[in-house]
Amino acid sequence: MEKPWKCGDCGKGFPSPSVLEIHRRVHTGEKPFVCHCCGKGFIQLSQLQTHQRVHTGEKPFTCSVCGKGFANSSNLRAHQRVHTGEKPFTCLVCGKRFAHSSTLLIHKRIHTGERPFTCSECGKAFRRTSNLRKHERVHTGERPFRCPECGQGFSQMSDLRNHERIHTGERPFTCPECGKAFRNVGNLRMHQRVHTGEKPFTCPQCGKAFRHVGDLRKHQRLHTGERPYTCTECGKRFHHLRNLRNHERVHTGERPFTCPECGKGFLDSSGLQTHRRVHTGERPFTCPECGKGFLDSSGLLTHQRVHTGERPFTCPECGKGFLDSSGLLTHQRVHTGERPFTCPECGKGFLDSSGLQTHWRVHTGERPFTCSVCGKGFSHVGNLRQHERVHTGERPFTCPVCGKGFINSSSLLTHQRVHTGERPFTCSVCGKGFTRSSHLQRHQRVHAPSQGN
Repeated sequence: MEKPWKCGDCGKGFPSPSVLEIHRRVHTGEKPFVCHCCGKGFIQLSQLQTHQRVHTGEKPFTCSVCGKGFANSSNLRAHQRVHTGEKPFTCLVCGKRFAHSSTLLIHKRIHTGERPFTCSECGKAFRRTSNLRKHERVHTGERPFRCPECGQGFSQMSDLRNHERIHTGERPFTCPECGKAFRNVGNLRMHQRVHTGEKPFTCPQCGKAFRHVGDLRKHQRLHTGERPYTCTECGKRFHHLRNLRNHERVHTGERPFTCPECGKGFLDSSGLQTHRRVHTGERPFTCPECGKGFLDSSGLLTHQRVHTGERPFTCPECGKGFLDSSGLLTHQRVHTGERPFTCPECGKGFLDSSGLQTHWRVHTGERPFTCSVCGKGFSHVGNLRQHERVHTGERPFTCPVCGKGFINSSSLLTHQRVHTGERPFTCSVCGKGFTRSSHLQRHQRVHAPSQGN
């Protein structure tokens, strides 16, 4: 169709002067058709007529499939795509498809980072005007939607609808993969990404992908260093509100998560979940290299460094590397001389709590590690492991000079003095040297006066 009538502002062509005249109102801002109910202005009469149905409630366009009514034909056409599954609008960046062009436009802002709607109160920006309006209620405190059951107020109608399902128990959105039901469609969509593996939210800094935009925002604080949640007690700052809440229990002493097996309390549910595996024996995190299982993912991550040789925690004093930060912390006490774990019985100090725990068995006589072959008990699991080699015949420590094998490294060290000639244990009376301290002690009896004298 020929479009000889051109707009002087943008050059767009139109088939008649009347259509051009209507178009020019886009540039002039003129809105001559005004709603007598709310005062809103429109460029065209047809737009006003459609709008007035908001006030009258008239919905003359009905869906033939489900009977839902609409104020205008374009909304009906868009709705019908729910039934047909048609998604004609495709994102050129990620290929995701949409039923409406407006939804595509909003989606594209995820890739561009554009947030054109800004809060005048705090400057926070949003992709949608509706999100801005909802956010503004944070500042005004407005909660216009009230639950008839309990009276709780909400800033959004959708939040009220979701809340009401707590009272009714309704979970109308069901996952077709596993049958799990949800109160709202947003939670269902997020859940479905567990099955599809879809992670549509990507960090521009490191490329790590996330299922939820909220998780991406939290992750980005690792790059920016932002820690917006501050403890009022000690001033420590946190990336996430959840971590602050858990931390606050350090000050209050609250441990609301209790193990039903042994009664031990924990600051958070994840700590309890990990602990309960001690009772069940479950070790769900398995090393792909050697098959060893672990209670939690951090234990597996630390263990994997045994295979890779990675020791990312380095002592600034001597340069020695460690698999984890706790290993480094314990080691640094070698340099500082600090021994913060003290035996209440004899006052002896230890570098770490495990050293104290092992030592404490000297006083109690406890030997909790028992040989399954002969029943002999040991105070330390390392001693049991060495002892078991007596039964298995295993001698993993081999002399590089003669090939002789030994049960433990200390026996190999003592043996190597045969080859090196080293005699580090010297008699203070006659100067004679020995390869073992036990040999020196036996020799010193020569110098000691006899019992009869």
